Amino acid sequence: MHASKADLPAMVIGEYEGRTVDWGDFRVAFETMPEQFPPDESPFAGLPDDRCQCPHWGYVVSGGMTFRYADREEHFEAGDAFYTPPGHIPVKHEPGTEVVLFSPAEELAKTEAVMMKNMQAMQVG
Repeated sequence: MHASKADLPAMVIGEYEGRTVDWGDFRVAFETMPEQFPPDESPFAGLPDDRCQCPHWGYVVSGGMTFRYADREEHFEAGDAFYTPPGHIPVKHEPGTEVVLFSPAEELAKTEAVMMKNMQAMQVG
């Protein structure tokens, strides 16, 4: 199997762009993120500790990003391969940061359901 970013349909939310494909039990995502993504209000509210509970493995193609955990922050930049265990929050991205993520599809679906509910509530409010 293989996937080209250019061949996958884009989901665009403001300056965020995501292109995904599911391979068996994993979701592969090509993402380009603006500096402030997610928005200030936490889309993870309602998950344990109001943090993403899905692990991710990835590679930073360009830019850089910082994740916050209960006990630390980690910064990843272009050229870094990384792992974010459950219990993280993305807190800052350099503008135009591009990453490739690999996430367990079932766990990601649970997180995305909460995020979508929270983002819809933010738009209504």
